[in-house]
Amino acid sequence: MIIIAFFYLLRPGEYTATKSDTQPFDFKSVQLFIGDQRLDLRRAPEAQIQAATFASLTFEKQKNGVEGEVIGLARSGDAYLCPVKALARRILHLRKHNASDNTPLATVYINNKETKITPSMITNTLRHHVALIGPTLGFLPTDVSVRCLRAAGANALLTADVDPCIIQLLGRWRSDEMLRYLHVQSKALMKDYSAKMLQSGDFTLIPNQVVPMF
Repeated sequence: MIIIAFFYLLRPGEYTATKSDTQPFDFKSVQLFIGDQRLDLRRAPEAQIQAATFASLTFEKQKNGVEGEVIGLARSGDAYLCPVKALARRILHLRKHNASDNTPLATVYINNKETKITPSMITNTLRHHVALIGPTLGFLPTDVSVRCLRAAGANALLTADVDPCIIQLLGRWRSDEMLRYLHVQSKALMKDYSAKMLQSGDFTLIPNQVVPMF
């Protein structure tokens, strides 16, 4: 769910099974494709599900989502950190346990017992791994929470020089609120700016038109 939330810029209520002002994505929200072929998530062989090349989520009652709107992504190229493969894994796990179409994606079955993934589980997992990696990340475990994945995904797109308008569309931001999620702490984003400012700082202004006085 962490991978899915990062790539799709999801709010906590969309990728955790918790009471909130939005509805979490469920089994029926997912569509998987191989090329132009849409897969039958209930009947397609496991190998075919794992071979999906494109995955989308359909909005129903998610906050700021237009009902019926679909947002899709292709494979990332990574063997594990991939939105398509992450959704495929979720679908295979849920259908193995005969989950209904309305079962939230944030559902796991341990020893055949259903468990819902909560915001605190995500926060604890993120903080645990930040602590393991250490201060080289540039932030502390207490600086991260379940809400960070949406901002992290948006900043990854910004650092990749993706147009902010596209980021706003993918994140379903309807105003400049998106700017609160974007920050300039990324070395990759900021490393060339001082040189560019120095190179472009020698400029001449267009002179103001002088209007004769009568």
